[in-house]
Amino acid sequence: MKQPSTSPVYRIIVLVPTMLFFCFFLKTHATEISKETRNLDKWLQVGPFEEHLPALELSSPQLFRCFLDGEEIGKKTALSKKNAEKNSVSKEIKLETGKHLLVVKLLWNPGSSQNWRFQAKLQFSEPFHRSDIENSISPLHRMNIRHLLDDPAVGNISISPQGKYATVSVRRALPPGDDSESWLELWRVKDGRLLQTFRGGMKIGSVQWAPTGERFSYTSSEKEKNTLWVVDLKNGTTTALLENIKNLDSYTWSPDGHFIVYGITEKPEKEKKPVKRLSSPRDRWPTWRNRSFLYRVEYPAGKRQRLTAGRLTTTLQAIRPDGRLLLFSREIEDYRERPYGKTQLFTMNLQSFEVDSIWEGTWFGDARWSPDGKKLLLLGGPSMFGKLGQNVPEGKLPNEYDQQAYLMDFGSKNVQPLTKHFAPSIRSAIWNDPGTIYFSTIDHSYRTLYQYDLKSGTFTRIESGVEVLNNVRIARNKPIAIYTGSGAASPKKAYLLDLKKKKYRLLSDPAAKSFKNVRFGKVEKWNFQNERGTTIEGRIYYPPDFKPSEKYPCIVYYYGGTSPVGRDFAGRYPKNYWAANGYVVYVLQPSGATGFGQAFSSLHVNDWGKIVADEIINGVSQFLAAHPFIDRDRVGAIGASYGGFMTELLLTKTDIFAAAVSHAGISSISSYWGEGYWGFLYSAVATANSFPWNRKDIYVDQSALFSADKINTPLLLLHGTDDTNVPPGESIQLYTALKLLGKTVEHIRVQGQNHLIMTYSRRKIWTRTIVAWFDRWLIVS
Repeated sequence: MKQPSTSPVYRIIVLVPTMLFFCFFLKTHATEISKETRNLDKWLQVGPFEEHLPALELSSPQLFRCFLDGEEIGKKTALSKKNAEKNSVSKEIKLETGKHLLVVKLLWNPGSSQNWRFQAKLQFSEPFHRSDIENSISPLHRMNIRHLLDDPAVGNISISPQGKYATVSVRRALPPGDDSESWLELWRVKDGRLLQTFRGGMKIGSVQWAPTGERFSYTSSEKEKNTLWVVDLKNGTTTALLENIKNLDSYTWSPDGHFIVYGITEKPEKEKKPVKRLSSPRDRWPTWRNRSFLYRVEYPAGKRQRLTAGRLTTTLQAIRPDGRLLLFSREIEDYRERPYGKTQLFTMNLQSFEVDSIWEGTWFGDARWSPDGKKLLLLGGPSMFGKLGQNVPEGKLPNEYDQQAYLMDFGSKNVQPLTKHFAPSIRSAIWNDPGTIYFSTIDHSYRTLYQYDLKSGTFTRIESGVEVLNNVRIARNKPIAIYTGSGAASPKKAYLLDLKKKKYRLLSDPAAKSFKNVRFGKVEKWNFQNERGTTIEGRIYYPPDFKPSEKYPCIVYYYGGTSPVGRDFAGRYPKNYWAANGYVVYVLQPSGATGFGQAFSSLHVNDWGKIVADEIINGVSQFLAAHPFIDRDRVGAIGASYGGFMTELLLTKTDIFAAAVSHAGISSISSYWGEGYWGFLYSAVATANSFPWNRKDIYVDQSALFSADKINTPLLLLHGTDDTNVPPGESIQLYTALKLLGKTVEHIRVQGQNHLIMTYSRRKIWTRTIVAWFDRWLIVS
């Protein structure tokens, strides 16, 4: 072994029980003590065990610094020859369930008379025990909250008209604060080579490729003003086409690339009076009095021209392929019938500025021109054209969130339903080729891509290699697509797809390094038959190192509303993360969701949990009977929004759960209907033609608040204080009722957050709190 030099050197220590391994290097390296902690959350976020925290004692006569999961927890910066106590540092630590990385950096000075040694001890007090800790030097570990919140993730994507280049935006958090950074990657499609990265602190968004040349555009924002940039790859230039525009909305290139149509929002002056008269129920919305209008800017000259004005917002739908006609829409209020508003479609001749009305109706979603400009592809609810697109049993009302596709002849205005007998629900459509339309769909618990042949009227599913296909873009002039997607146990990535050869390949995976050593448990399907003989789909997430001979706590997750629980990775209710914490997770998809056909989704209308609650109770009972490794006394339930409503309703009907969580749940349907910003609009579908004054059986009997005395399960209510979708009062009133009844209930209010918990620091606490609640009642108890 080589003798140390006379200058200070850094060394690696790998600490394992009773032994030290020394490796000698000339540079600083990390000491890795990987500790697999089990069940140590112990209700730290909501019901503290602060007096029982384990203490980590570090000692060495030499200098050292110690880091736990990247945070410094102790250091020694001065040598002590006589006082042994000064050689030690002690720190109480919070260890959540999972693997933790302890990094120790030692500095040895050959001129010191002190020995070179290091010792670490972890001391426990009740209710913890030494057996709760396992030592390991393996890099393999389970998914943790840092993977969930900190890792870089792909976002928006685009592809050039000839399929030569693609862009991928990437975003990552910058903990411990709430800041984040994002950048734009430019890739060459042919060989998957990263050509350039655009970064530097700007907020980059809305990337679009010009239809001609090798140019793309994007917007940057700074101090509420936006600039529209055009990057010319051939000339190597970046120019500002629109600069410092306040309230710039979306934009679209003309088919020939000679101009861009964009929107600008006009906001009224702030109210100075202490009172406000509402013009309509929608006038409660902070943005309701804003108006957005359309403009045109020539490229590259930069000459601007206003196109629309008036009392109502105008929204661009599409520009006809010849560039002569603009298709735009307006929304008008109409409280005489649901959905209490109508859509108007217009065309504008961009030479004469003549405006013609095309259509007026309800349940509109989106519109696109055919490649020859002779037809319109329209997306909307099953009732967009009366009964033409409906496919429900006699006497049933369709679920208008089950979006369909229609073809309208522009000349005759005749309409043909394309997806009436097609079970998947349409999310979006791309129509570049005259004979083919590509549909992105909700397909059971999957999100898939289908190719529709206009001549034969047939749908063909295209394999993408992902279970949930998020965004998809197709090159205008070549059958190549770029898309992002994930799976139940596969993080989100960006892919390329050759639509002619039906072959896909990976393009960008910015989190690959972070997930390299992450071990996931298996995910498998588990379905059951409901009382009507219908198959109710579901799936199981197993913990890593699952052993069927052992007993496991279980978390049951559901939504129960109008959309299925997708098989996408992570998200705000991360099944993989819960499984990594030692839980078996059962996800089921009750009746009423889109993606299973109109007959299935129509069961959501005027039900409000009657069918769904019975199916969840029935399904969980069958699940427990079929899986003896689940401890029946340690089963928890969680849902959010409509799923939170279902959690609260379920607890009035069953004691099968040992603990439950409701985030932003509805406890009284009538107060949500009247107070939530979109309550009466959502109810236009969910309770079609049913109101508090004529359907007590829904608005009262299905509301947990009116049966609060029947709730016996420990319940955690979570809610953002600024929630405009489901008002915070929905949790407050149920919390008050349960407190007065002497029930076990906690209410956590997340300050400054709306329906979704978005801010990094708050989301981190919120996520940990959910696991801590289940640990408290399903493990500690």
